[in-house]
Amino acid sequence: MIRPRLTLAVVAVAGALAGCTLGPDYVRPEAQIQLPAQYAAAPLAASPAIASNWWTLFGDARLDELVRQALATSPDAMIAAARIEEADAVLRQVDAALLPQINANASTGRARTILPNTTPPKGLVRTTNRIGLSTAFELDVWGKLRRASEAARAQALGTRYASETVSLSLASAVVQAYLNLRAIDAELLVTRDTVTSQASSTRLTRTRFEGGIVSQLDVQQAEGALAGYSAAQLELEKARALSENLLGLLVGQPGLQVAPGDLRNLPVPPVPPAGLPSTLLEARPDVRQAEAELIAANARIGVAKAALFPSITLTGTYGRESKDLSQLFNAPAAVWSLGAGITQPIFEGGRLRAQVEQVTAQQKQSLESYRKSVQTAFREVNDALVSVRQNTEAEDAYTRAMGAAKRALQLAQARYDAGYSPYLEVLTAQRTANDATVAWVQNRQARLTSSVDLFKALGGGWKGS
Repeated sequence: MIRPRLTLAVVAVAGALAGCTLGPDYVRPEAQIQLPAQYAAAPLAASPAIASNWWTLFGDARLDELVRQALATSPDAMIAAARIEEADAVLRQVDAALLPQINANASTGRARTILPNTTPPKGLVRTTNRIGLSTAFELDVWGKLRRASEAARAQALGTRYASETVSLSLASAVVQAYLNLRAIDAELLVTRDTVTSQASSTRLTRTRFEGGIVSQLDVQQAEGALAGYSAAQLELEKARALSENLLGLLVGQPGLQVAPGDLRNLPVPPVPPAGLPSTLLEARPDVRQAEAELIAANARIGVAKAALFPSITLTGTYGRESKDLSQLFNAPAAVWSLGAGITQPIFEGGRLRAQVEQVTAQQKQSLESYRKSVQTAFREVNDALVSVRQNTEAEDAYTRAMGAAKRALQLAQARYDAGYSPYLEVLTAQRTANDATVAWVQNRQARLTSSVDLFKALGGGWKGS
């Protein structure tokens, strides 16, 4: 009876110590990250809360379809999903260590041994058949397994945040590529109108030259301008094809074709409400991922420290043993054993303490990475707010410049038709009007793109107060 009592005593002591968990408990390091309460770049106006599918604010069904397709079939999205599956499997594997392992085993053997104290020596042949169950279970006295589970759980959560980061980046890339395509479409419309107008003007100039009203110089200037605008149109058509190919790559559909559109028809998304709090950074998936990695690194310190302390293992077997298979399941054939073992590292050359120092240093690295991710996110939001504000204010100036250039072109054409000015004045006014319209389109693209950057910097949008 001594051994069973000793085993029970070991179990009782281990159970009393089971609540002990080594290593530091995680505390969010808010005090070590100093950020202003609000963003310095104040918004222009207030707006309601923005949903996670912020790209629908552009009111373009084709864009919505492309984003959905990219998030569903893009290789990057598929890789992120597979990583989540891997992290979940690792978590289940780590959690399995918290439960006892039970194995079934069966064996049969035949052996010959020499009996001692016999003259001459005699051999004894024995047959042994055995079937049973065995188990081994490490008591988590110091919290090593619980800390390992905590680290794996944080790592799995971080993988999900990484997947959300991929989705956010992918959606932003698709929207920006689509805006670039629509900006090229708008420039193409402007250039084609200019080519059409210039072609008509060139024909009129030739007619006037044949009638002796203008000189050959006017004809050459008109034809040169027409050739220049035609070349610009070809360059824009080439740029559109390349932009379309990039968009097809992002959505995982090579050979994608998008019908022509116009950037000027897309609405401008709202800006965030005044007094935007910096705590919105907590919604960014990359910041959450950095914090999850910090939690995992913090838990690994407990795993490393627990390795310095004794490990207690319980073992047990139950089964049947007999020399004849027919007698294997009779009552006298039952065999069992219970055991408990304690292992304490005595000398390992400082390996375990070095491991504690290693994971502690890794935790410090994760802390600094988390701080850097928060500060970088704050800067990105401020930069995006500045870009949105500046591009919005600049649009009014570009609108006035475009209107003035178009009116100047009308006046220059009227003066030329009346014979008051040379054709060069018309060409200059035409070039100015074309450049002013293209500049307005490019600023509108920059304004929409900066809105996309703001959505991305805020982790996909914002919530109402």
